[in-house]
Amino acid sequence: MAKKQLSELAQNIEMIKLIVFDFDGVFTDNMVYVFEDGREAVRCYRGDGIGLRNVERLGITPIILSTEINPVVSTRARKLRVRCIQGCENKSSALADLANEFALRMEHIAYVGNDVNDRECLSVVGLPIVVQDAHPSVVPLAQYRTQAPGGYGAVREVCDLFEQVLLKTSQAA
Repeated sequence: MAKKQLSELAQNIEMIKLIVFDFDGVFTDNMVYVFEDGREAVRCYRGDGIGLRNVERLGITPIILSTEINPVVSTRARKLRVRCIQGCENKSSALADLANEFALRMEHIAYVGNDVNDRECLSVVGLPIVVQDAHPSVVPLAQYRTQAPGGYGAVREVCDLFEQVLLKTSQAA
């Protein structure tokens, strides 16, 4: 990333108060294990929890926004102690509701996604982020693309980036 792009990214991070994460393909590697009784299981990166706690300490609220209603998502969100909104047919409408709830303008929200159903959210927030293995059609919408693919520490990478920028900013002040 060029120095000018890094500076713009840091400025945008400094404005963020809410990070909204898609679940499948961001917290997970976008794979699902389906058991013969219909239960599902996914694979997540354990280090994400520490990253989420760190951004909360910096005054940023993380939220999971998922199209599907899935007990796996609910269970992981509870474990991570992160609010989870599921069953969103229209993610951009749910995002607008969150902006109203938190009394924020879209420029104060970051969105982390990976696929075409994240397109509208990525297009309206102040800091659009995609994971390394995001669908090619959403990559151009992102200001930042993680080095890690979804489910392999991408969430932690985003949290660490925020922490690095915000701690550097607070130390300079």
